[in-house]
Amino acid sequence: MPTFGNAQLKLLEKLCNVIAVSGDEGEVRKIVLEEIKPYADEVKVDALGNVLATKSGRGAKRTRVMLDAHMDEVGFMIVADDGEGVYRFETVGGIDARHLLGKQVYVGKERTPGVIGGKPIHLMDSGERLRKVPVDGLRIDLGLTGKAKVGDRGSFATKFRRVGPSILSKSIDDRIGVATLIELLKHAPTNVDVCAAFTVQEEIGLRGAKVAAQYFNPDMAIAIDSTPANDLPSHEGNENIAYNTKLGLGPAIYIADGSTLHDPRLVRFLSEVGDAENIPYQFRQPGGGGTDSGAIQKALAGIPTVSVSVPHRYTHSPVSISRVDDWKDTLNLLHASLKRITPALIAAR
Repeated sequence: MPTFGNAQLKLLEKLCNVIAVSGDEGEVRKIVLEEIKPYADEVKVDALGNVLATKSGRGAKRTRVMLDAHMDEVGFMIVADDGEGVYRFETVGGIDARHLLGKQVYVGKERTPGVIGGKPIHLMDSGERLRKVPVDGLRIDLGLTGKAKVGDRGSFATKFRRVGPSILSKSIDDRIGVATLIELLKHAPTNVDVCAAFTVQEEIGLRGAKVAAQYFNPDMAIAIDSTPANDLPSHEGNENIAYNTKLGLGPAIYIADGSTLHDPRLVRFLSEVGDAENIPYQFRQPGGGGTDSGAIQKALAGIPTVSVSVPHRYTHSPVSISRVDDWKDTLNLLHASLKRITPALIAAR
């Protein structure tokens, strides 16, 4: 299995702490290129900004396996200057406006610190206190000397922390997938051709993945992501029987989501590898949401796909929580699975 320890956690910390909101993924792309160039046979950056790397195996009749992880995160875009360091903004990606008021942010390449401000509760009437504040009623305040330009991206100012068995950070979705894919490329088995796609603009429509799939034309694909865990107790205090994934139960293998019915051959294969290698896993229960597999599956003449994700709580908020062991088991399951792939896996239904 690939090595897993402090070096991998430091890499994830580095990835999570940079800002790479959809459409402006350069800071993550720079880290990815630095990490993978010594290990890949070919690396290119395409017109959209995807990093596309290939590591060829050895022998005849190798399966071309596309591994995908998206580099972008949700965040903000400055859209107008209201003067005196106050700026109007729009959200980029799916952010609940209830998470925004009073949060510290960084804006622009200079990481100018600011806060998302709104009307103080002391000055609200009873009706205003009950209503959710819409995004157009909020502003990013950078102070009198703070400067930003229209089009600048912003992100939550949360810093990565390791707390016992847990990871707390912004942008675990999907920097944990990016870190996993980097490790898989560094330890690529020789029985397959690994086509690694570090993609852009997933959070606003799976855009980079479609382009990457068309470039690689793989035999099959695995999207590596981070999935929301709905595993807290119900508000009545009863057992939550409607969870989709749970922290602590290992990688989540998708069956179906809002954009994809995942290939049953690949779902069975991954679970069989987990059983054979004694690697814990869980099935991500059907429901909404989606990963880059939704775009990859429909590319070209169709590509068999499956998604594997690390569970986390509080998705698209200022801080999410994942378990270190879930990440380690995800890396191990994917690596063990790659080593067992043969052309027979997708030769017939």
